Amino acid sequence: MGKERVPPHNLDAESAVLGALLLSKEALDVVVQVLRPSDFYRQAHRTLFETILEMSAESQEVDVLTLSHALAKAGKLDLVGGMSALAQLSESVPSAANAEYYAQIVKNSAVRRNLIDVSSKLIIQSYEESIESRMLIEEAEKRIFELAEERSTHNYKKVGDIVTLSMERIIAHSKNKNVITGVPTGFADLDRETTGFHESEFIIIAARPSIGKTTFALNMAAYQSISKQIPVGFLSLEMPDLDLVDRILASEAQLDWGKIRNGFLRPSDLTSLRDVVPTVYEAPLYIDDTPNMKLLDLRAQARRMKAKNDIQILYVDYISLIGHENPNMPRHEQVSDISRSLKALARELKIPVVALSQLSRATEEKKMPGLADLRESGSLEQDADVVLFLHRGNRGTDRDMKDAAHPVIETDLIIGKQRKGPIGTLKLGFHPQYTKFVDFVGDSHGGPV
Repeated sequence: MGKERVPPHNLDAESAVLGALLLSKEALDVVVQVLRPSDFYRQAHRTLFETILEMSAESQEVDVLTLSHALAKAGKLDLVGGMSALAQLSESVPSAANAEYYAQIVKNSAVRRNLIDVSSKLIIQSYEESIESRMLIEEAEKRIFELAEERSTHNYKKVGDIVTLSMERIIAHSKNKNVITGVPTGFADLDRETTGFHESEFIIIAARPSIGKTTFALNMAAYQSISKQIPVGFLSLEMPDLDLVDRILASEAQLDWGKIRNGFLRPSDLTSLRDVVPTVYEAPLYIDDTPNMKLLDLRAQARRMKAKNDIQILYVDYISLIGHENPNMPRHEQVSDISRSLKALARELKIPVVALSQLSRATEEKKMPGLADLRESGSLEQDADVVLFLHRGNRGTDRDMKDAAHPVIETDLIIGKQRKGPIGTLKLGFHPQYTKFVDFVGDSHGGPV
C-alpha cells in the first residue's frame, strides 16, 4: 500500500458514536455489541471509548463532566483534545437514536482495514519460500473466518420466538412418526437410543485393535450411502480404498472376505458379487485414503466434499493417525487440538463427524471400557457429544475369529456418553467372515439404562 493511500475510516461516524454515548447510557449497550476500541481509527477516539468502557464497568455515569474528570485523573485529557473536544462530541449528534447505525459504519471501515492488514501480511509471507503454500492457505482461511465471525452480530432471542420454532419441529416429527430424526446408522437398537446421528455432533467410536472399529463405521457408511442414498464422506488414514471396497462388497454379497482376498471364489460367488456391484457403484460414498493426513488437509478435504457432494456425514478413521502441523507439540496437546478442530468442523459443516479412536491397553484388564480409557487426551471425552465403545471381553477379536466355528460373535456396543439421550449397553452380532455387524438376536439382550 503506497504512502498516499489512506486506510478506510470515517471520523464523522466515530465522533457520532462517541457523542451518542455521552447523551445516553442505553446507547452503550447497543454499541458494545458492535465495536471494540481497536475498531476506531483515530487514537484519541480509541482512548475515549476505552475510558467510557472502564467507567461503565465501575457503574459510573458517563457525561462530558465525568468523562473529563476520569481522563484528567488518568493523565489523558490533553491526549484527546481537552474539554473543548469533549464538548464538540456531545454536540455532534442531536440524539442517540442512531447509535447502532453509526457503529456499523465504523465497524465496516475497521473490517476493511483488517482485510488490508491480513492481505498485506499474506502477500509478504507468500514470498517466503520456507513457508508451505498449504500453510498460507490455511492461515488465510482462518483469518478471513475470524473476520467474518467478528463482523456478524449475535442477537439474543426471546423464548417466545424459540418456542414457536420448537413446536414446528415437534409437529413435523409427530407427522413423520419416525423415531430417527438424524442420519440413521442401520442398527435398530442404536437408532432407537440415539435417534440417529445429528448435525453438528462429534461422535467417537472407540475400541482396542482388531475389535472392528473400521468395520462398524464402514457398515454404517455403506448402509447410509447404499440403502438410504445419503451422501457420505469417508477419510481412511489407515486402510487403502480398494480394501475398504472389498469389505463393502463382501458384506453386501455376504461372501467370505478371506476368499475375496485369496481369490478362491466359485462361479456362484462371482455372480453374487456382480449382483451387488451396480448398487455399490451408484452409492454416494466418497473415500479419501491419503495416509498421514495433516489436520489442515483433513479440514480442507471435508469442506470440499461438503461443497461439491453435499455430504451429510463424515467418518474419520482414525484420530491417532491424523498429523499435526506442529510435530514438536506434546502428543496429548496435538490430540486435544485435533479433537477441538473436529468438533468445530462438525458445527461449521452442520453434519455429524464420526471419528474412530483407540482405547488404552488398560481396558484389556477391565470388564467394560469407560470414558477415561480414551487414548492420548482427555479432550476427546469432553468434546464428544456421543461416545460409543465396541467390546468383546474374552470373546476374541476380529482377527482371532475369522475361522471360528460359531460364525456370529456377540459384541457389546456401549453408549458411554450421549448429551441428548440415555447411556448403557446394547448387543451386536458380528459375522467375521463377512466383515459385517448386525443387530443381535439372542436371549441376553441388554438395554440402555
